[in-house]
Amino acid sequence: MFTQRDSMLPRRLWLGSTAALAFGASLRCWMPAVAAAVEGSPRPKRSCILLWMNGGPSQTDTFDLKPDHANGGPFRPIETRTPGIQFSEHLPEIAKWSEHLAVVRSMSTKEGDHGRARDNLRTGYFPQASIQFPVLGSLVAKEAGEQTGDLPNYVSVFSRGLFSPGMPPGGFLGPSYAPLVVGRESDDQMAGPPLSVENLAVARGISPEQVDERLRLLSALEQPFLAARPGAAAESHREAYRKANRLMSPAAAKAFSLDHEPADVRDRYGRGQFGQGCLLARRLVERNVPFVEVSLGGWDTHEANFPRVQSLCGTLDTAWSALMRDLSERGLLETTLVVWMGEFGRTPVINPRQGRDHYPKAWSVVLGGGGIRGGQVVGRTDASGLVVDDRQVSTPDLLATIFVALGIDPRKQNMSNVARPIRLADPDAKPIAEILTESPA
Repeated sequence: MFTQRDSMLPRRLWLGSTAALAFGASLRCWMPAVAAAVEGSPRPKRSCILLWMNGGPSQTDTFDLKPDHANGGPFRPIETRTPGIQFSEHLPEIAKWSEHLAVVRSMSTKEGDHGRARDNLRTGYFPQASIQFPVLGSLVAKEAGEQTGDLPNYVSVFSRGLFSPGMPPGGFLGPSYAPLVVGRESDDQMAGPPLSVENLAVARGISPEQVDERLRLLSALEQPFLAARPGAAAESHREAYRKANRLMSPAAAKAFSLDHEPADVRDRYGRGQFGQGCLLARRLVERNVPFVEVSLGGWDTHEANFPRVQSLCGTLDTAWSALMRDLSERGLLETTLVVWMGEFGRTPVINPRQGRDHYPKAWSVVLGGGGIRGGQVVGRTDASGLVVDDRQVSTPDLLATIFVALGIDPRKQNMSNVARPIRLADPDAKPIAEILTESPA
């Protein structure tokens, strides 16, 4: 046991801030897809898909219903495939996958502000002015090692509002481990711009041969300058072009194009933003991308909670169950950890506007797939849902559990921007051993 913006980041910004490596001799020699991890490799044993419920979903209306209490609201529980475990009536499809899911009903955290809570859940630490903590995806991306194919180690889909202004997602790990952001989320989950990577294609009228010539010319012009001014900034600039070139490869472009999927598969996920984002996540982990997150916003239900949650559950249920089916049928469920969570839960008590407010004291998360013993519930809240009755789980505990499920040691350290080593998970973290297929060392 261990102790413990509403805008898309331009691809140029992500690429331009990457760490320096040698500029390849052949600028258009596309490397093959990322190879599967082998024994002894530093790469995580599994990929991770984080389904991020931006705004904080109501546990009382999803995975911890209280039908016999005044706090329960109008939603009824239904039986899942696992005897004794019930989910909301508005999650009937994901209920069929309960044997692969572990529901943690005893999360108890301390931040009730969206920004601070989001940063805490996504980094494992409380925000500090002096330390730029990297988010979970960036930490996994670093553990995956140097990008060895055309696709990045960390992709964030529809990530509006996930990254605090002025705080780089890669934190003290540096921009090399920031995500490639895909898609521009709109307020209408069923509409909006198509899911795409900004500036992925070569400019119209420019042939591959011209691209080669321009890049060779750029390299020749830069060489004397870089030789006279060695350093990370200059090398990072040159690396940006190399990574841009790789990302525009036919293989990478194909990975992001959902047009290659059969119409019935796209329909199964749901044609809205979140559903298509989950389909993209499956395509990316299929190509061994270590970390993909897909955001579904709208859970900040201070008013009209019940119709809004019912609609959101419909979107979630369709997409999540399709994702589980695809992962299972393609033999990827054992090598892909799926995590469902937001920044906190919502008050069991229903407010005068028929809404539920922020509530970090007692709420739920769900983990499933690779590295997880499914078909169980961890922890319990009392009859009112207001307090944790059994097996309280903290943010560090949850993050440590995720790392262990991925085959990553939570005790590993990275040097921070204040020259202080920081563990992946807080030293006091206790992984939830009963849901892990492999015991924490």
